[in-house]
Amino acid sequence: MSNFAHQPLPQITVTELAQKLTAPDDLQLVDVREVWEIETAGLPGFIVLPLSDYAEWSGNIHTRLDPHKETLVLCHHGMRSAQMCQWLIQQGFTQVKNISGGIDAYAIAVDRSVPRY
Repeated sequence: MSNFAHQPLPQITVTELAQKLTAPDDLQLVDVREVWEIETAGLPGFIVLPLSDYAEWSGNIHTRLDPHKETLVLCHHGMRSAQMCQWLIQQGFTQVKNISGGIDAYAIAVDRSVPRY
């Protein structure tokens, strides 16, 4: 998963994410962090697809996610989610956005009750 052609990725800020989470019906929310990270600081409504388990879920990504639905990807700081976004775009996903700054930025800018780690 690390040999991506680097192209600018569509980004969404954590403030924009917070606004979208008020009406998440038309969103696919994906968290690529490890389970322990999500247990430490998770947000409700996210599908958990840890990058470390790529071999387990990558083969059926089109049955787990709709490639034409807006898909927002989260990690700790925005690096792993950027990798996932690149990969999803290569798989034909059309509305992928990286959550800039990840859960850490969300904890700082949006919800200080979310633990930082």
